[in-house]
Formats: sequence, structure tokens, C-alpha cells
Amino acid sequence: MHISDFHASATALSDGSHGRVMSGATTHGVGRSTPLRVDAQRNLEHVLRAAREVFGELGYGAPMEDVARRARVGVGTVYRRFPSKDVLVRRIAEEETARLTEQARTALGQEEEPWQALSRFLRTSVASGAGRLLPPQVLRVGAAAEENAPGAEAVDARVPQQRQQPELRVVGARGDAAAVTGSSDGPSADAGAGALLEVVGKLVDRARAAGELRADVTVADVLLVIATAAPALPDAAQQAAASARLLDILLEGLRSR
Repeated sequence: MHISDFHASATALSDGSHGRVMSGATTHGVGRSTPLRVDAQRNLEHVLRAAREVFGELGYGAPMEDVARRARVGVGTVYRRFPSKDVLVRRIAEEETARLTEQARTALGQEEEPWQALSRFLRTSVASGAGRLLPPQVLRVGAAAEENAPGAEAVDARVPQQRQQPELRVVGARGDAAAVTGSSDGPSADAGAGALLEVVGKLVDRARAAGELRADVTVADVLLVIATAAPALPDAAQQAAASARLLDILLEGLRSR
């Protein structure tokens, strides 16, 4: 057997002991574009859905075994798709950051009144549960950017400790991973977080210029509202009611008097 033949055979058997062939290899990061078999694609979707639920409930510190149990697959299946927990966390963080950015763009483009645009973005984001998966480092990036702005006051943005994940990395729109830890090395390379901060900044600037937003409210404050107003409660109806009530209170706190 030629070496190339042996390599092809090994690849065909890599998805399990029953000889099922995957047309797409494992998801090593973000770059593979080869289509997956139907069963492999279904497993991937189950893993991603489970990861969103588990990380949303327990934070990014939750173990991969919890994700596998929620997805009803073996932990080996999870690791075949995502060779490390960091890769899975980056995938979820990327998707949630992109979703928030799209929600902000929609509000900015469809609401002419500045306060309604900002309010719509916050309500949509909180209702979607994005705050439970908002990377804590995005808050620190937002705070650092505004601290460095001329005349800006220092912002101390924090999220509950259980949601923090050391060395969490956010994947930018180009698929390149950049460390976003509040240092000067990471944020400039993270296109995903940068796009989110830019569009939310426009919402904040418009509402502030219209005199409807408190002058001291920053982009980091707005993102912190999203993270704070999305409590993880066991009952879905109770969770929705609590989020809506808390957001109403926070919105009143943001408005200019």
C-alpha cells in the first residue's frame, strides 16, 4: 500500500469504529470549508446549540463534558469538531458578537429617533439572551477604548465572575483569532469586537447628541446593561419576565433627566 493510500484510509476511518466516512475533517479552528456529511453536520449543530445553552447557563468556565451531555453525543465527538475548549469558546463568542453587531446595525438603520434606536437594540439583544454569552473581554475592550478617548472618564466595566474565562479569545470577521484581554496587543486585531464597538458607539453618540442619553454613559455601559439584564433562571417564563423588568429599570437609569 502506498503511503498516500494509507493516509486516505486512515482519514476515512477517523470518524469512528464503524467505518463512516466524513467528507469534512474536524473543525480545527475556523478555516475548513469542506462540506460535512449529514450526520456529522447534525452532530455539529447539536454541539453548538448545547454549547450556547451550557455556556449561557454556567458561563464559559463550564466543562466540555457538560456540552457533550447536553448535545447527547460522546465527548470524543465534541473534541473531533473542536480540538480544544478554547476553539469552541471562540466559535460561540464569534457568533454572539456577530449577532449583537447585526442587531445594533438593524436598530441604527431602521429607527430614526435616537433613543428608540438604542432602546430597540438593548431590548432585542437582551430578549435574544446574547448577554449571557457576551465575551467579558469585549467589555474591557470597550472600557479601554473610552478611557483612552480625549476627555473620557475612566470606566470600570465588570461582569459576574462566574461568566469570566481567562484568556478567552474572540474570532474576528476574517476568521483570525486575537487575544482580547484588555492589553494593547489584542483588540486592534479583533475585527469582530471592533465592529460591535463601532456600531454601538454610533447608537450611543446619536442618543447623547439628542440629549436623551446621560452624558456620562459610555459604550461599555451599554454592553454592561446587555450582560446584566440577562439573568440565567431555570424557568423560561420567569427568566423573560425578570429580564424585561430589569431592562426597564436600567433604561430609566440611562436616560437624561
